[in-house]
Amino acid sequence: MTKALAGGINVAMSIIPSPSDSRPSLLATVRSVWTLLFGIGLLMMANGLQGSLLGVRAEVEEFDAAVIGFIMAGFFAGLLAGSLWTPRAVRVVGHVRVFAAMSAIASVAILLHSLFVNEIAWWAIRFVTGFCYAGIFVVAESWLNERAPQQTRGQVLALYLAVTFAGMGSGQFLLNLASSRAADLFMLVSVLISLAVVPLLLRATALPSQEAARRVSLRRLASASPLGVFGVFIAGIANGTVFGMGAVFARRAGFSVVDTSLFMALLILGAALLQWPIGKLSDLMDRRKVITGVTIAAAIACVLATGISDIGSAHAAALVALTGGLSLSIHSLSLAHTNDYLDAEELVGASSGLVLTLGAGSVLGPIMVGVALALLGPSGFFLWLALCHVALAVFALWRMIRREAMPMSEQGPYVPAPLQGTEIATAVAEEASLGDDKDPS
Repeated sequence: MTKALAGGINVAMSIIPSPSDSRPSLLATVRSVWTLLFGIGLLMMANGLQGSLLGVRAEVEEFDAAVIGFIMAGFFAGLLAGSLWTPRAVRVVGHVRVFAAMSAIASVAILLHSLFVNEIAWWAIRFVTGFCYAGIFVVAESWLNERAPQQTRGQVLALYLAVTFAGMGSGQFLLNLASSRAADLFMLVSVLISLAVVPLLLRATALPSQEAARRVSLRRLASASPLGVFGVFIAGIANGTVFGMGAVFARRAGFSVVDTSLFMALLILGAALLQWPIGKLSDLMDRRKVITGVTIAAAIACVLATGISDIGSAHAAALVALTGGLSLSIHSLSLAHTNDYLDAEELVGASSGLVLTLGAGSVLGPIMVGVALALLGPSGFFLWLALCHVALAVFALWRMIRREAMPMSEQGPYVPAPLQGTEIATAVAEEASLGDDKDPS
């Protein structure tokens, strides 16, 4: 009887999950990072506002379109340089000092635009701003990576992406609060940056000591997944074109400031709505076919959008949202496709190469669309985007001829990635793509 009783107790105890077996809930994780997400939302609001504000103000100052493209490319060049430099600086002086310094400089830099209104100064200030934003993002994303357990990391990253979209989208409407000729909106951006860093600094904790990931060269990435790397490059071009020159196009097309803010918000809203359904579709079929279909549809939408002269009709609004949603979905799709052909131990180490590729495209995008606007007028904006999508579609079709499709059982899950990626953000997305297959112990 004693043995039977002991056996019954053992069976009962085996049914009750032990504390070590319990998985962290998403709600518990969100509670630990809500201040981070709140601060990131304010930062992205400031980022969304200042990008469109500078495009509108540059048009007021009658800067040449090609020059404006060069100015806007300065931000992405700074973002690229900062995302590669900041992890080293964090290891030397600590994340809190880097975060505080970059935030202070970014808060001041935006004010200098209203004091020094000339092309060279604006390029330099945009570069510094991008460099500082990269520092802020790297530290914030490092904290997010630390606080989010592996089991909920994909969900937290999706929430982070949603906050990013919401911040950038809502920031567009702040453009209507004051005249772009005055310093008021520049000061508002500075205030938002300053407010955003307060909760982050008060809750900041030391970064965990981690071994450096094994670096993966661009040559290895290109040989493993040529389509994935080229797709990331085209995604960078699309990101730089939309966020760098979208407001410039709108003003050149004759949009009012109100319509310009609505145009930019619709581009971002489209991306927010289409990321998940497109991503989930790519989990159910050959991801190359999804990339091809999305980029062909994006090219068609861009060609149709060349005829848009106002944003007042439902047809025009839907077309703009569709263009943004399709164009800005390429990054996550290409990142997921690249991950499919990398070994598990290479995923995090590949992040710096992918950020370099994304950054190169982001720098090229505003410069080339500035030239297109100068040569072709407002239609050059969408025609340039269409040309980039056609190039990706052709390359994707060629790759499908050259390589057999990966078995669905070997294809990894889609994870949405931030549009303006830093090395840490890309590494977090790659880690999250491992999902529950990674042993949490």
